[in-house]
Amino acid sequence: MKNILVAIDFLELSNQLLEKAAIWAEKFDAKIWLVHVAEPDPDFVGYEVGPQYIRDNLAKELRQEHRDLQAMAKGLTEKGIDAEALLIQGTTAESLVEEASDVKADLIILGATHHGKIFETLFGSVWETVVKKSKTPVLIVPH
Repeated sequence: MKNILVAIDFLELSNQLLEKAAIWAEKFDAKIWLVHVAEPDPDFVGYEVGPQYIRDNLAKELRQEHRDLQAMAKGLTEKGIDAEALLIQGTTAESLVEEASDVKADLIILGATHHGKIFETLFGSVWETVVKKSKTPVLIVPH
């Protein structure tokens, strides 16, 4: 095992995911790829974002998420674990599966946060979709 992809959503479960990934990375001398999937660019999905201040706010959020992700990677490297942070835009589950293939991940680690039935009916479950679509083994960390 040489590459571990960890899906980061910046919720409380993220720290648990980092801890689990660090354990696996240390045991297998693997690299950790911290991946956060941001929402797709509104222009790309076919609707206008609105006034410039909304665009500026979205850009500010992305920059902050990228800084937070970089800080997580730095914390791992300070512990002697090879880590790299990636912020990508797209649909979450599909982007994670694609990125796992791109970095040649041997394992995907992600959290299972349960929403209500209505939410999951409308939007689906990221972890279930990743498990169904991924050719890479997936470790689910429950909330």
